[in-house]
Amino acid sequence: MTVSYDSLLPCQSLRVAIMGAGNVGRTLAQRIIEKNLANVVLLDVIEGLPQGVALDLMEAQGLEQHNCEVMGTTDYQETAGADIVVITAGRARTPGISRDDLLAINAKIVSEVAEKAFKHSPNAIFIVITNPLDVMTYLTQKVTGLPPQRVMGMAGVLDSSRLQTFLAMELGVSTANVTAMVLGGHGDLMVPLPAYCTVNGIPITQLLDSKTIDRLLERTRNGGAEVVKLLKTGGAYYAPASSACIMIETILKNQSRLLPTAAYLQGEYGLNDIYIGVPCVLACGGVKEILEVKLTSQEQEALKISAASVRNNVNLALKSLEKN
Repeated sequence: MTVSYDSLLPCQSLRVAIMGAGNVGRTLAQRIIEKNLANVVLLDVIEGLPQGVALDLMEAQGLEQHNCEVMGTTDYQETAGADIVVITAGRARTPGISRDDLLAINAKIVSEVAEKAFKHSPNAIFIVITNPLDVMTYLTQKVTGLPPQRVMGMAGVLDSSRLQTFLAMELGVSTANVTAMVLGGHGDLMVPLPAYCTVNGIPITQLLDSKTIDRLLERTRNGGAEVVKLLKTGGAYYAPASSACIMIETILKNQSRLLPTAAYLQGEYGLNDIYIGVPCVLACGGVKEILEVKLTSQEQEALKISAASVRNNVNLALKSLEKN
């Protein structure tokens, strides 16, 4: 019997450093290596945790037939030279705790992690997953001083995927036939765009009544909280990891894909000096382009309200850091 290894694409020297070996971090590491995208360095402050996760993943290498390596460490020097740094470190959501409740705790953690990671990988692109995501992305850019296009947050991909799933379930069709678009802050004030949600090109407004659409949009806004409530001991991690992996793949392969991303706005949508979810073209340099899609007056107002909430939390986060 002859076994073909043609599918084993070399990871070459591409390297992704993941800050945090919790559920999201370790699942993302698995996604990356099993797609043969890059070697992974998994960092955590708990001695033994990242090393154990890395060893477990490596022991499946032959079974999954990939060529990528995973290394676990508690030393930031081991993350040096990363092409992409992903920040998942921070306290996770638990029942009764909103994304915004995590503000002060995670502001301190993310600021320290971003600063240390940047010291060893100054040429990296940073992707932030830690909640409250838009605020943590803003802090990461300010701490590192990187050009805004090289710092982004994973939010819109996840929120859009959730809406895509709910629409497919409601209509009884494959998710492959459904496209969805969600903008705004990653929280209860996110802004789903029904006009840009389609099933094989057919707008959902022609397939579902307004009451059903509103119900699905509301479920999307509470998608993370719904998972938290069901799990009882933590938050979502499979879908967030997959969302981040799509962004990483797009950047490393220079695919120029249009993805909703928490990006830095400088006048787009009438907003300035803020990170918030908008449609972006991602490529090897990070955010290649921000697209301004046409919004209804109601959607534009909702986006401004969402942005105001994000800005308020940014100010609170900055004040909490000043106190420390």
